[in-house]
Amino acid sequence: MTQSPDIKITPTAPIRAPSAVPIDDAALPFEVNALDLRGRLTRLGPALDDILTKHDYPAPVCKLLGEAIVLATLLGSSLKFDGRFILQTQTDGPVSFLIVDFQLPDRLRAYARFDATRLKEGEESYRDSGALLGNGHLAMTIDQGADMSRYQGLVALEGGNLEDAAHEYFLRSEQIPTRVRLAVGEEWRGSGDGPKHRWRAGGMLLQFLPQAPERARQADLDPGDAPEGAVTHAVAEDDAWVEGQSLISTVEDVELLDPDLSGERLLYRLFHERGVRVFAPLPLRAQCSCSRDAVSSMLKSFQAQDRAEMVKDGKVVVTCEFCSSVYEFTPDEAGVE
Repeated sequence: MTQSPDIKITPTAPIRAPSAVPIDDAALPFEVNALDLRGRLTRLGPALDDILTKHDYPAPVCKLLGEAIVLATLLGSSLKFDGRFILQTQTDGPVSFLIVDFQLPDRLRAYARFDATRLKEGEESYRDSGALLGNGHLAMTIDQGADMSRYQGLVALEGGNLEDAAHEYFLRSEQIPTRVRLAVGEEWRGSGDGPKHRWRAGGMLLQFLPQAPERARQADLDPGDAPEGAVTHAVAEDDAWVEGQSLISTVEDVELLDPDLSGERLLYRLFHERGVRVFAPLPLRAQCSCSRDAVSSMLKSFQAQDRAEMVKDGKVVVTCEFCSSVYEFTPDEAGVE
């Protein structure tokens, strides 16, 4: 097993059977050299459950936020620097705002804002993640630190789900043939204390990255306001990418979520005929960056009048939106004059 997909692997690299040991809370890089494919497989268990259960989210919101967390890990875990990858949506749907903050290399936190009344009134129609989001935009931000410029990519959300948005982003911004699969579900397991419930998620990102760039060319984007009858430029997809898309389309949600199926075995199921190489898994964990000192500094940055208005029952109480931690301060500690 090599440490990075950027390392050249020789034809004499050792071959071994796929591990039968499932690993949760990790992103597993892989490549299929015969088809010029690279990708990542994410499996989330305790870390996802920890993030979601810190809030009283309805099940559809948990599922949508879980999908966003998986997508953020698939995209952010490929970055080669210490910084942050932030995935954020703002829309007119019942879930009007969600954010996933991925502090590289492994720390995750996330939060969703939703309209409980709209969710309850349209319970049946809001089971689809696209309907929950509605119309708006998805922003993906790469923050390499204070001394570096931020990069942000925007994708319009028009009733589609996060998989659709990811495909649109790579088509328009990166121009890399890409397919994404996302799955989130609830697991129930029996124990001596009765059935235990927890959230699980899985996702896969597959990209076509041939040595010759012309092989990765895609058809032109919609011509928009071009004259009626204008002919769009058609490009036949490479046979290797056609095969890659066909293979990832066979992945079922239950396979991405199965706690007893290792990521290596799943990849072997898909690509064993062509040969698949996996690399060291990248661990992921749920950890918020909030602290009492950080909240205190934030309070002191507010105007004096704003701080004074925050005093209730002789104290200032601040709740972290990400992890629901509660911080209490006396007026003096909060800088209230």
